[in-house]
Amino acid sequence: MTQAPTTADPADTGLAILPAMPQVVDHVAVARLYGEPLFAMPQDLYIPPDALEVFLEAFEGPLDLLLYLIRKQNFNILDIPMLSVTKQYLVYVDQIRKRNLELAAEYLLMAAMLIEIKSRMLLPPKKVAEGQEAEDPRAELVRRLIEYEQMKLAAARLNAIPQFGRDFLKAEITIEQSLVPRFPDVHVVDLQEAWRDILKRAKLVQHHKITREELSVREHMGMVLKRLQGRRFVGFEDLFDPESGSPVLVVTFIALLELAKETLIEITQAEAFAPIYVRLAYVPT
Repeated sequence: MTQAPTTADPADTGLAILPAMPQVVDHVAVARLYGEPLFAMPQDLYIPPDALEVFLEAFEGPLDLLLYLIRKQNFNILDIPMLSVTKQYLVYVDQIRKRNLELAAEYLLMAAMLIEIKSRMLLPPKKVAEGQEAEDPRAELVRRLIEYEQMKLAAARLNAIPQFGRDFLKAEITIEQSLVPRFPDVHVVDLQEAWRDILKRAKLVQHHKITREELSVREHMGMVLKRLQGRRFVGFEDLFDPESGSPVLVVTFIALLELAKETLIEITQAEAFAPIYVRLAYVPT
């Protein structure tokens, strides 16, 4: 008669804490490892004892744990029941001592302090002068707990304040300012060349008519301004009438210079050797 195979104790195998594995995954494998199908559980599967430990509370030190135990049970911090608190404290210290002895060192120091306070409370109080109260062995511990709680609450309030980089970011926008286009300045040499071209064209159409005419620079200044009104740019050559004769051309040129001197007009040129243009000076409102 064949003996039935014995069932291993789940606690011995370390698999009792694992949830029940599904029968199949993707209708083929029981699991997938790095994307590859796994058709059977490995026989040498080892799960470390601390692999699935869950810590429900995290404490920043012995005072934090002690304060947690007191507040959790609504004990009066000025009248701590040392027996109950010490028992609960030692249970927690015993748990962490099994796993991390270095972490438990400072907790053990506090445990020794609690036991000392409890033992001092069991002894008869020291005699003091008449009219004075006996010193409470818990006084120093209470003072440290109150100071720690105040600092912890203050840190929580500071942490609740929105912080740059954690709760919000600095918004940055770029605004392109509209700039008034600045044209290159017109050099005297360019004006001279333009004037020579006008004189050459004037000589080609000049008349042999001798007349005497009184010309007014102010009058021609007004004529130039009138021609520029309502127009964005006017070519430099377009302001001169070659058929009117050299005297008129000279007076018109002088009128242009006077207007430029009085900043009533602007003489601009897009680039070197480019056509020269004249426009009314911009007057900001």
